[in-house]
Amino acid sequence: MTVELSFFRSETSQRLRAEGHMEGRAEERAESVLRTLKHRGIEVPEAVRKRIVDCADLETLAAWVDLSYTVKSAEELFADYDD
Repeated sequence: MTVELSFFRSETSQRLRAEGHMEGRAEERAESVLRTLKHRGIEVPEAVRKRIVDCADLETLAAWVDLSYTVKSAEELFADYDD
């Protein structure tokens, strides 16, 4: 029996793996933000939690990870990101 493996070497397959990897990294960073805020005893309203979890931009999430160590409220994470 021969198994066709060309899909796994295809550009589409590579793109899907890369997207999955990036999505996983975004989820990890969002979790880091939420865990840090929780550890610091900062309440995270559902709207803030949703915005953090829904964010897919790794640079933004990295900035929020850094800010999560010093903000006094969860909403302060977004101070430089709101219009």
